[in-house]
Amino acid sequence: MTRRTWLESIVAAAVAGAPALAAGGQAAPSTAPLELQVADTERAFAKTMADRDHAAFTRMLAAEAVFFAATSVSRGREAVAAAWKRYFEAPAAPFSWRPERVQVLDSGGLGFSTGPVFDPAGARVGTFNSVWRREPDGTWRIVFDAGCPPCQCP
Repeated sequence: MTRRTWLESIVAAAVAGAPALAAGGQAAPSTAPLELQVADTERAFAKTMADRDHAAFTRMLAAEAVFFAATSVSRGREAVAAAWKRYFEAPAAPFSWRPERVQVLDSGGLGFSTGPVFDPAGARVGTFNSVWRREPDGTWRIVFDAGCPPCQCP
């Protein structure tokens, strides 16, 4: 291989693998792989409900998780787990959910997921909003969660 061919190969490989440039010449970070991780984590979180696995649900909560209910707020892993225990007691799940939209900060430390909540018959009954934090070991844990009824906007 000639020097020119070798150099051209290096430049071509670098250009092919380089991220797009954002305004100001800064490399624009790709959050797509992290967004996929958050979406997969949200689906795994929803599966804990479908599988009736309260212990797995609890493991996905950050130690300082905050969950908003209609008239109350649960603060901390133990309080959230206790408040949600009743949803895991019946043989069938009382609701299900799936992520529809996910975003992650450019820093990769926080992710947001939102999507529909369904009753056992499959009717949409609400929307969930979750904030996920990436822990030092790369695990995503939920730190904030709030739901709301579906919008009846015109």
